[in-house]
Amino acid sequence: MKNNTLLKKIKTGEAVVGIIGLGYVGLPLALAFTGNSFKVLGFDIDAKKVKALQKGDCYISHIDGKKVKQAVKSGKLSATSDFSRLGEPDAIIICVPTPLTPQRDPDMSYIIKTAGQIKDCLRPGQLIVLESTTYPGTTEELLKDILEETGFKCGRDFWLAFSPEREDPGNKSFSTATIPKIIGGVDEAGGDLAQALYEKVIHKTVRVSNARTAEAVKLTENIFRAVNIAMVNELKIIYEKMGIDIWEVLDAAATKPFGFMRFNPGPGWGGHCIPLDPFYLSWKARECGIETKFIELAGEINRNMPRYVINKLQHALNAHGKSVRDSKVMVIGLAYKKDINDDRESPAYKIMAGLMELGANVSYHDPYVPVIKRTRQWPDAPALKSRPLSAKTIAAKDAIMIITDHTAVDYKLIAKHARIIVDTRGIYRKPRHNVTKA
Repeated sequence: MKNNTLLKKIKTGEAVVGIIGLGYVGLPLALAFTGNSFKVLGFDIDAKKVKALQKGDCYISHIDGKKVKQAVKSGKLSATSDFSRLGEPDAIIICVPTPLTPQRDPDMSYIIKTAGQIKDCLRPGQLIVLESTTYPGTTEELLKDILEETGFKCGRDFWLAFSPEREDPGNKSFSTATIPKIIGGVDEAGGDLAQALYEKVIHKTVRVSNARTAEAVKLTENIFRAVNIAMVNELKIIYEKMGIDIWEVLDAAATKPFGFMRFNPGPGWGGHCIPLDPFYLSWKARECGIETKFIELAGEINRNMPRYVINKLQHALNAHGKSVRDSKVMVIGLAYKKDINDDRESPAYKIMAGLMELGANVSYHDPYVPVIKRTRQWPDAPALKSRPLSAKTIAAKDAIMIITDHTAVDYKLIAKHARIIVDTRGIYRKPRHNVTKA
């Protein structure tokens, strides 16, 4: 099958799109395609997600459940755990995790396994696009080499491209369709096909010269954020010693209409991108004999923030004649950022684990995360459930720690009834007798 045959199917909307990984990236992408009349076959190893989608149910809080139900009801969206069906789609988009090993090296096992599953079903005329964030060279080297074990040749029998995901869960200003899409092909034909595909559902596409460049674009975006988050976290610690409020400084600095971009400090970094992606470049740079000093320093600062927050709680408790051991501490917010249910790599887990190691009696409240589930980050997580937030429950705690600043939380109620509040998000701007800023 020539690539012009696939191109025609894409332009007419007849191409079937397969999406591997139906999480925070894959599911909104699937809805973008079904919303433009494409048929989407979603793949996921999580049987619970597949079962939910088959019933038209949505499991991600910030995604419109009505759109999911409509897409399934119309027959545009279907889901399966049967990866032997990967021969059915004309275009396959890979949205699987790319975590780190405990040594902070890239864990490519999900991409390797996915590539193997595609290889087993690969047929001439398919386009494969990798969206998972990774080091430069992954698409052209790792993915291409695995798929060519079939005897098919990239650029002749199938086509490859990289187009990094740019999801921002809970962002009401931008959606999958309105965020410009970076596209880089392993060769020109692969890039042309991927661009034609995404142009059908994304308002603007940005073509770069090759897949390596596209992979580097994504890493650069997240490294920029990681370094700046580390900077304001360090400034927070410095300014506190000087008796200066970092939040007042940032509010004032943000009034400058040029030359300043605001980043806010917090209890650490979270989400699937910022704590992980910079180290993909660090790992690749070491192969070239280059040290990534900025990246490593940013990582060190951000990884140390949970310990800094715990120390602030210890000092606040000591001032009240109490130790952390046997203290009743309630954590507000498990999600890594406000108003979503995404708790991947959340600093809240590290803080809770640290408090438990010190003997604290820990509970939590999060309207978006009703139950703690065991994850790669916290495999031995206790079976805790979100506790209701009331005057009685607040007053019964020795301390309240605000880790995630969900809009739905009643901060006035907390301020009124809490003995000690450790505020890591700048909720309380004016000094209060029971608030410790951290």
